[in-house]
Amino acid sequence: PVFAGMNGSAIENFSCVIYNIFLMNCTWQAGRDAPADTQYFLYWQKSREDNQMECQLYILDENHRNMGCIFQNVSIGLEKAYFLVNGSSKDSLIQFYDEYIDLYK
Repeated sequence: PVFAGMNGSAIENFSCVIYNIFLMNCTWQAGRDAPADTQYFLYWQKSREDNQMECQLYILDENHRNMGCIFQNVSIGLEKAYFLVNGSSKDSLIQFYDEYIDLYK
């Protein structure tokens, strides 16, 4: 598949951890070659039937870039959840990152 966007601009080291059943914390790192002004946006979908939801509470780094998300009142389904992080920059197209994650383990 052809991905629009500059190589090395997609996020890296994406992971999600669930605390106290209802809190989910997802974090990532900026792409190695992403421009300094790149801002990232996280969407997730609990199951195929659910709507995609954007993060409401981003975790920011010292440059005010979104580097993570805290989800509250998460209910975890048995099927894989879908996560998508896309980015935007004035200077170039940013590759998106997506992953299906089995949250119920």
